[in-house]
Amino acid sequence: MQLKKLALLCAAVAGFSTAAWADVNVGVTVSATGPAASLGIPERNTIALMPREIAGQKINYIVLDDASDTTAAVTNTRKLISENKVDIVLGSTTTPNSLAMIDAVTESKTPMISMAASASIVEPVDAKKRWVFKTPQNDIMMALAIAEHMAASGVKTAAYIGFSDAYGEGWAREFSKALELKKIQLVANERFSRTDTSVTGQVLKIMGAKPDAVLVGGSGTPAALPQKTLKERGYAGKYYQTHGVANADFLRVGGKDVEGTLLPAGPVLVAAQLPASNPVRKSALEYIDAYEKAHGKGSVSTFGGHAWDAGLLLKAAVPVALNKAQPGTPEFRAALRDALEGTKNVAGAHGIFNMSPTDHLGLDQRARVMVKIENGTWKYQETK
Repeated sequence: MQLKKLALLCAAVAGFSTAAWADVNVGVTVSATGPAASLGIPERNTIALMPREIAGQKINYIVLDDASDTTAAVTNTRKLISENKVDIVLGSTTTPNSLAMIDAVTESKTPMISMAASASIVEPVDAKKRWVFKTPQNDIMMALAIAEHMAASGVKTAAYIGFSDAYGEGWAREFSKALELKKIQLVANERFSRTDTSVTGQVLKIMGAKPDAVLVGGSGTPAALPQKTLKERGYAGKYYQTHGVANADFLRVGGKDVEGTLLPAGPVLVAAQLPASNPVRKSALEYIDAYEKAHGKGSVSTFGGHAWDAGLLLKAAVPVALNKAQPGTPEFRAALRDALEGTKNVAGAHGIFNMSPTDHLGLDQRARVMVKIENGTWKYQETK
């Protein structure tokens, strides 16, 4: 009789365990409104294309808008962790927001994949940042591409005008290093706010320095303002932007004033123009196909690609973590973190990801190409 009771009890426990197996909950905060909306909207749209099941496990996405605001990004993160009990956080769109979120994910030991660019989000991989990963290329990788192109084009002096926040400061730091390596002199170094409506003072200082080229260290549509002002003032040198402007809204707002602009970008921006031998072409085209089927031809942007790559990393890591723990537990979050860190050869929209305990980006030079704006569209520039 006792054996029968024990058997029934074991069966009940087994049944309960199966029923109690939780879904994987993914918390997302993006800047779908505010100054960074042109970046955040394609990211939000891409979340809707991500898998709803991985390794037979249901995946739920809870998506919040932080309105390009740092405080809101932190509030969203804490809400997703405490109320929604998420296993991982994706976001945010911008560097300042992502940096502000790190304390919240670290305190709760919840892994995070940022869709913002600055290397400071994941470097150095210390006690805090061991929980943080990101998908966009590092500033230095792109800054070197710009400096190399400038040097090859005969540029001897350059000016910089960037956002007066973590994104702009990070780019100023890395651009200065890259220029020094290429023996190019930085003759002006200015800042502006994402919400500014005039940069006349800064532009006059740049004009006075007479640089051969100017780099605008901004992202989204606000990055068009310095370039439009320089054009109005008659600056005739070379114009460069960062990979933070690679979307159709920048082309729309910049119009004729951004014609001829050069920038480094992820391969997804010009995937169809890449040679067949390019290792990222196939995976980049897969994202373009998925996004354009949902939103129309020509609708894709590099920013949505960063979200797509976060989804691919998730797809690679979840099955590994499920072998060690069940969703909704601290053990699963830790296992998911470990699995992300061990990700190898994941082909994404922007490059091939190979993470490690000291590299929570995992991209190499295959993740960048040089692009020129011609006739209101992006044109791949072959490396000379």
